[in-house]
Amino acid sequence: MRSIGRHTLRNNLFVAPMAGVTDRPFRQLCKSLGAGYAVSEMVASNAQLWKSEKTMRRANHAGEVEPIAVQIAGADPAMMAEAARYNVDNGAQIIDINMGCPAKKVCNVAAGSALLQNEGLVRQIVEAVVGAVGTGPDAVPVTLKIRTGWNPENRNALTIARIAQEAGISMLTVHGRTRADLYHGAAEYATIAAVKRAVSIPVVANGDITSPQKAKYVLEQTGADALMIGRAAQGRPWLFREIEHFLAHGELLPPPRIDEIREVMNHHLEDHYAFYGEFTGVRTARKHIGWYTRGLSGAQGFRHRMNTLDSTREQLAAVNAFFDEQAEFSDRLVYVDDGDGNDDSDGGPDHLDRLAA
Repeated sequence: MRSIGRHTLRNNLFVAPMAGVTDRPFRQLCKSLGAGYAVSEMVASNAQLWKSEKTMRRANHAGEVEPIAVQIAGADPAMMAEAARYNVDNGAQIIDINMGCPAKKVCNVAAGSALLQNEGLVRQIVEAVVGAVGTGPDAVPVTLKIRTGWNPENRNALTIARIAQEAGISMLTVHGRTRADLYHGAAEYATIAAVKRAVSIPVVANGDITSPQKAKYVLEQTGADALMIGRAAQGRPWLFREIEHFLAHGELLPPPRIDEIREVMNHHLEDHYAFYGEFTGVRTARKHIGWYTRGLSGAQGFRHRMNTLDSTREQLAAVNAFFDEQAEFSDRLVYVDDGDGNDDSDGGPDHLDRLAA
């Protein structure tokens, strides 16, 4: 899969939308390191929130590599249609509908994966959004992201997929867990494979794609047209480059060198600070620094110290000093069990902000 509507993509490796994570600096970084496509953080459909600082920042795509894709979230068809039009007027070239987020604060307002319980409302929303921006000569492709169902006893992804196709959805992404699963256990791919067989629109597989080998396995098991990667890219944005190379050549790239990771991090942090400003930038960068350093020797103590720093200058200096220490051990990254209980191959639970943000 190398296109969505009239938009050409570099490859079929996509960055998953994650609230509080996939801001413009992170999306740009992933694209520069091999991702073919990235979707923005979700934007609420409530028009009263569109002028808030956080929503305006999420809708900031200045200088971003095209195509520009914006995810919208909500439960009212008319409001979702208006949100789609608003974002297209502000530069969105693709609209993605969020019916996959499992967070309580999202599901409690009947949005995200809560919508999977109401197939009639799903149809109304997708028809309203496609009707608002996805028809006519200037049609904007509308895509949909879902889970396999509300819970394991009610997996209705096939029904939702058929509704989406009938409504004119251009691409469907399926996360291989139900809402009840949250991010626990292993993603299952049989449902994604069944969805792929049931519809003719492109299907994207999502969930637990943590390595080049796993990427190949998921493509083979599902027959999906593309892969969407989220948590595993947190602190490892070069994963897209590694997967792209492995799928093309059947061989693994060597681990990134310490000096290359330092360069990637410095670029990311400087872009991040410029985007958020001093006060917010130093605080929102902490999670990214934690992900970059997770599993490295001495990382747990470093994170505790780093979280006490209140200026971007101090934070950047601390990060570079930490990587100076790493370079004394090896010229390439060496991961260890840092005792924090995290699975260092997969970025832990997604960071989720308030839907109203």
